[in-house]
Amino acid sequence: MSSSIQETPVPRLLLAAPCSGSGKTTVVCALLQALKDRGLSPAAFKSGPDYIDPMFHRRVLDTPSYNLDLFLFGRHERGAAVARDTLLYHGAAAGISILEGAMGYYDGVGTGSEASAYELAAATDTPVVLVVDGRGAGLSLAAVLKGMADFRADSHVVGFIVNRIKPMVYEHFKAAWEAASGLKALGCFPDMPDCTFSSRHLGLVTAGEIADLQVKMAALAAQAEKSLAIDELLACARQAAPLAESGGRSFHAGPGRAVIAVARDEAFCFYYEDSLQVLQQAGADLVFFSPLHDEALPSCDGLYLGGGYPELYAQALSRNTAMRASLRRALAARRPCFAECGGFMYLHETFRDSQDRQWPWVGAIPGETFMTSSLKRFGYVTLRAEKDNLLCCAGDTVTAHEFHYSNSACSGRDFTAYKAGSRRQWPCIVANDHFVGGYPHIHFLGKRAWATRFVAACIHGKEEKSYEN
Repeated sequence: MSSSIQETPVPRLLLAAPCSGSGKTTVVCALLQALKDRGLSPAAFKSGPDYIDPMFHRRVLDTPSYNLDLFLFGRHERGAAVARDTLLYHGAAAGISILEGAMGYYDGVGTGSEASAYELAAATDTPVVLVVDGRGAGLSLAAVLKGMADFRADSHVVGFIVNRIKPMVYEHFKAAWEAASGLKALGCFPDMPDCTFSSRHLGLVTAGEIADLQVKMAALAAQAEKSLAIDELLACARQAAPLAESGGRSFHAGPGRAVIAVARDEAFCFYYEDSLQVLQQAGADLVFFSPLHDEALPSCDGLYLGGGYPELYAQALSRNTAMRASLRRALAARRPCFAECGGFMYLHETFRDSQDRQWPWVGAIPGETFMTSSLKRFGYVTLRAEKDNLLCCAGDTVTAHEFHYSNSACSGRDFTAYKAGSRRQWPCIVANDHFVGGYPHIHFLGKRAWATRFVAACIHGKEEKSYEN
């Protein structure tokens, strides 16, 4: 007797662009706010490893935004299966799911398209709407649109939104653009200088740093209602094929529970929501603390210090001597700890800022971490463990991502990083049986066994402590 595969409707659109800087995030946030104002309960997703754009989505919707990263999820068919199941898992109950692309639509690993927004659209069978910059172009814009749509036979591109253009100019060229490109014009968005988001060395400033963000979002949503073809965008989204669950998120938790304290505040804010959920599924009860504002760690069995912008809060982190001492005691007591990028930086003895000032930090990692003038080891990598450690056994591998302007005098040699799309490799990460810390970011959906091992170490440590007492 054969059983049929259950398919679930997930109305969805991916908003992409020919290149970075086209204004995708602004248009996506405007659309999300307008859809929310219509009572449609939208869900938001981000293609790629970016942490900052999902923070904007979250501030708009008051619910988490989720990353869909074909590389971090395990590459190739495994990564595609995890992405499909994650989109289904979070999008099934939503009125519509909006996916925001990364970089240019076809830009992926190295000089190819692996892990690009295009490959995400193909893996999830999602209709694509291009956001194109309309400044200084007339009919020539149709050549860009047609080229983007025809570059791959399965481009999934169905329409376009013209950004940074006056509505009257859009109306003048609309029919010509549609006729020449074969795509549907789905609205425009004018320049709104009062609603722009500022940038810094890792991209946009975080959503939490913009005091009047809700005012800006209200203005963007009002403009979206005026100049975006929202009803037609919804119609395109509802034409997306249904999705079927394929086991990409299947997970079997181990016995027992452990409390993991997660650093989360203005300085440490780079976390993948699904990574945190995987830890919970593995048996972790998460409690959040602030290295900036709290004086001591909460009662916990393990620690997770994610990335962020600790360099912007160097003095405040340094002045919180009570928290630094609390962390130092926990690590000296061999409390299991996983630290990524900014969290790894904070655990060094000192930080040297761009003005050559030195600030004492936690002191669990010898030497200093310091700012540089350029990106260091930017992009996707595959990590291989050189010895058994807190998260895995020697020889095990995981996909990861790096993106930082700082560097360390003690960046570690317990893993080897292999640059994707390149022959480059380098040593990285400080690791032992109770600690893993380094610059690379991982996603636990890409290696759930590492989450299980981390939580198991926390449970084991708790049980040993209980036995000793």
